[in-house]
Amino acid sequence: MTDSTPREPQPATSLTADLNAAIVVPSPDQDPEAAFASQGLIQALPADFTVDKAGSSVPAWSLAPYAFLTGPAPDTVNPSLWRNALLNMNTGLFEVVENAVYQVRGMDLSNITFLEDPTGADPRIVVVDPLVSEECASAALDLYRAHRGQDREICAVLFTHSHIDHYGGVLGLFPDGVVPDGVEIIAPDGFLEHAVSENVYAGNAMQRRALFMYGSLLERSAHGQVDAGLGKTNSNGSSGLLAPTFNVDSTVAVQGQVVAFGPVNLEFQLTPGTEAPAEMNFYLPDVRALCMAENATPTLHNLYSLRGAQVRDAKSWSEYLRQSIEWFADRSDTLFASHFWPRWNSTENPDTIVSFLTSQSDLYRYLHDQSLRLANQGLTMTEIAEDLDGNLPEGLAGQWFNRGYYGTVSHDTKAVYQRYLGWYDGNAAHLHTLPPEQAGPRYVDAMGGAAKVVDLARQTYENAKGAEDYRWAAELLSHAVFADPTDTAARELEADVLEQLGYQAESGPWRNFYLAAAFELRNRPADGAPPGLPNPQLITPPVLAAMSLEMLFDYVGIRLDGPEAADSPLAIGFTVTGGLAGDPDQCTVRLRNGVLVYTPAPADDGTDATYTVTRDGLNRLAVGDATPAQLLADGDLTVVSGTIDTLDTLNGLLETFEYWFGLTTP
Repeated sequence: MTDSTPREPQPATSLTADLNAAIVVPSPDQDPEAAFASQGLIQALPADFTVDKAGSSVPAWSLAPYAFLTGPAPDTVNPSLWRNALLNMNTGLFEVVENAVYQVRGMDLSNITFLEDPTGADPRIVVVDPLVSEECASAALDLYRAHRGQDREICAVLFTHSHIDHYGGVLGLFPDGVVPDGVEIIAPDGFLEHAVSENVYAGNAMQRRALFMYGSLLERSAHGQVDAGLGKTNSNGSSGLLAPTFNVDSTVAVQGQVVAFGPVNLEFQLTPGTEAPAEMNFYLPDVRALCMAENATPTLHNLYSLRGAQVRDAKSWSEYLRQSIEWFADRSDTLFASHFWPRWNSTENPDTIVSFLTSQSDLYRYLHDQSLRLANQGLTMTEIAEDLDGNLPEGLAGQWFNRGYYGTVSHDTKAVYQRYLGWYDGNAAHLHTLPPEQAGPRYVDAMGGAAKVVDLARQTYENAKGAEDYRWAAELLSHAVFADPTDTAARELEADVLEQLGYQAESGPWRNFYLAAAFELRNRPADGAPPGLPNPQLITPPVLAAMSLEMLFDYVGIRLDGPEAADSPLAIGFTVTGGLAGDPDQCTVRLRNGVLVYTPAPADDGTDATYTVTRDGLNRLAVGDATPAQLLADGDLTVVSGTIDTLDTLNGLLETFEYWFGLTTP
């Protein structure tokens, strides 16, 4: 890259402008979702509402950059996505059920919900899904209490599922992050395991990709990030995690079984494998209100998240929605969720909730069944996605709450294929393909050199008749960039092409990925060096404090350079002080065959060294925040037998993950 590289977004091409102009959306006064989005508003957030990170003047969250979201869609934004972005600007404190259910929306990607005693006799509350960041959760609680009373003390916190935007801000609900005795932490069975595996084990790669998915580094503008499809974007404050004290398992989640938390009565429905591996809906029988967590919101959701996640089960998702109808629908007047706005039955539309749940259940079942129908005819995931994209039945596609603002038919159908058949399409030529760094130069050479490839892509781009021409140009240019990351012409043109695809996208994550890729091509140094930003702290002390000893050593094993460690067998015994309840005081860690093996048993005669270590010190060592020598100096580590050299050897085999790796570039 050179200093002359264009770094500013480009305008919409005439093709992009024409494609976007052809999309018809309802006017705000005719939009069936608009009334739901604004209903129950108690206090709107100011247009410039901002929450700063703790101890700084850097925003953890701000609505101010979204002031441009007014009026009709510009030609650089798909009008349907613009519609969704405008609806997601309905922010503030909302009354969902009078004297019983209140939500703050627009303080993070997700909603935070407050459940009250509907009789008004008991001021204690249950808080549901406390956002991503502690700063935002604290601000939301302040807003709620300002209107509903400062005596509203928390008796329980409920996590509907294992994604960070539904638990990360929990410590912000309590002064100094200290949870009072007696406060229950309610979560679905398997919550802690999946919260850790998703946000710790694969956390570095997933969070890097999440920057693209949510457009975190993009300017908020008509040429940049406008929405995440599920809300504006993620906040970036302090995040933590608390282990559940009340586990909702199959003995608790029984139809009609009521569990009381303070003055709030709840019924639970477990929905594992739907939007998250560990997830649950719940029902408030005293006020006929149903919370669908993230299983039913006014968008087609992800069967596969572009940030990276386990593929979700479309069939089970559909069946659990039908079960929700069976268990709760005829007893429900209100439906709310952890994103977007609620829905209410009315005299004019008494079947609003049933119709919504039925349509979404059919949507996921259609994607499931039709993907497998075509797979059984021999189509690959790419061919299935192309066949079904844009071909949903009108009864499904015609509902605005089924539009692909977050998930898309294209990548959801690929997820169905992947779940059943995996990544391999059966074509032997695709069984062992070259990686892009090797394939790129060969493609470029076969086509006559980089100049010819770029020229062909430019002609395709400039003479495009449809979006498929842009897609082909992007594919050509990706080969050129991977063949030579310093090829400025290829990088600039690929950025321009991907940008147009972003402008055309109805899905917030698709737009953000395309535009973030264009930004990377224009701004990331060709040598792959990070852009002068520090690695974020992905695994925070509160998250570490919630991880079992086994989980902690699982993460250490992921950091292990297996090939380098293969010929360095070790056996180390630890006595851990200040550990978690339920964890062993002693354990043994063995290094063999490039694998770290944890055993919850005392060291035996075959160990090379034994140590006493504080749990805090072990946490610091596990994430690379301290060396054995530093722990020794700080009093967190004592050598019982052997020498410090053994632990130094293990520590020297652990990698520190680079966060700012390229996604669109090598």
